Amino acid sequence: MTDFIQESLAFEEPDEGAALQKLELNRPLVFFDLETTGLDFEQDRIIQFAFLKVMQDKQQKEWQELVNPGMPIPPEATRVHGIDDDRVKDKPGMDYFAAKICEFVSNCDLAGFNIARFDIPFLQSELKRHGCGLDLKKTQCVDAQAIFHRREPRDLTAAYKFYCSKELHGAHDAMQDVRATLNVLDAQLERYEDLDPTVQALNKFCSPPADDRWVTADRKFYWRHKQAVFSFGKFRGKTLKWVCENEKDYVLWLRDRDLEEETRDMLDAALNGSFPVPKRADNE
Repeated sequence: MTDFIQESLAFEEPDEGAALQKLELNRPLVFFDLETTGLDFEQDRIIQFAFLKVMQDKQQKEWQELVNPGMPIPPEATRVHGIDDDRVKDKPGMDYFAAKICEFVSNCDLAGFNIARFDIPFLQSELKRHGCGLDLKKTQCVDAQAIFHRREPRDLTAAYKFYCSKELHGAHDAMQDVRATLNVLDAQLERYEDLDPTVQALNKFCSPPADDRWVTADRKFYWRHKQAVFSFGKFRGKTLKWVCENEKDYVLWLRDRDLEEETRDMLDAALNGSFPVPKRADNE
């Protein structure tokens, strides 16, 4: 193991026990997670990383650090992970960590929760900026979220079996489905005594949790420093204001595409010079 690992105060050897005793490893498996300034692989930066390496003998090594991103952390990102500029102002930048990260994960497989769609491409992009390309051609990826979604179905048949302890016969027959749904809800109210049994309260409970990083529910735009930014297309990473001022024809074309009404209304307003602003104050 290289010297930087022994020198790092954040490097720890956790208690080894029965974890992953059934998992067969041909080489080390590194679990990891990132916290970032935002969602754009090109424009945003890592502000915290955590790695947990499981060796073939199931011994474990942990390494976590805060990183100075070299840019202000948007308030909408701080609300998600709780890390603000003050916490990272005296920390090293990614230029200090990049080569060490590559060395730590070299010749390892990777694991995490939703890493295939976010953490891995974000890490690759960040390391590439610092001249440390992460070659994953021979790397195996284990995503616990994918296993969860494949093995724990979330359809009506599964819910009926779980809550009502019965098999749902005739699934996808409309009346059978609505009867089953009624029984599932009835069983949920019996099981979860803390649920407020009013329609208003259940409506609030069922609403998706607010994610302040996104401007619209379809996730076509996200917030960066109080401005709406494209998350897709050829202007990905550009603010809506900039595109309206410099590529107005593109916004006119986009407005006529198959978009959510909320997003189309936002584009109409932007074309008339009225740009969206975050609903929450950013002086927290």
